[in-house]
Amino acid sequence: MGVEIERKFMLTAYPIALIQAGDIVIMKEQFIEQTYLALDGDQELRARKITDLSTNEVEYTHTFKKGWGLAREEVEYHISEGLYKQIMEAHGTIPLTKKRTTAAWNNRVIEIDEYDQIQLAVLEVEFLTLEEAENFKAPEWFGQDISTSKEYSNKKVWSDLQNRGE
Repeated sequence: MGVEIERKFMLTAYPIALIQAGDIVIMKEQFIEQTYLALDGDQELRARKITDLSTNEVEYTHTFKKGWGLAREEVEYHISEGLYKQIMEAHGTIPLTKKRTTAAWNNRVIEIDEYDQIQLAVLEVEFLTLEEAENFKAPEWFGQDISTSKEYSNKKVWSDLQNRGE
């Protein structure tokens, strides 16, 4: 099982000026539909439909995650469109939707998620070690560090969406 080590920040404004200046170089943009199949404490199962916005190619994934905080266990693999559709029909839930921009910044890969159903934009940075993540000094434009704030986790946002019934 792999380990995902990341820090998350509440982005207050999309960094368009940094993109225009060439400080951030966009690598890809995707539209993601994400649904949770099971949630139990610090464990989750989710399915995603990911559309590449430049090619319209679609991929489907199934992911298991375990843990809280900066480092979590993660197993992700590709599934077929047919299996994804069966999962979605069986669960009858509302997917969480977001636009993800993957970009290069300061010799790092960052991901910016802009959510459709709520007013929220999150910037994520992944690391190779927990020590690297803990020692990372984020620039002010990243916004508030929400890495350990459960209220901004995707599964919490998705659960709230189901309760609202949008």
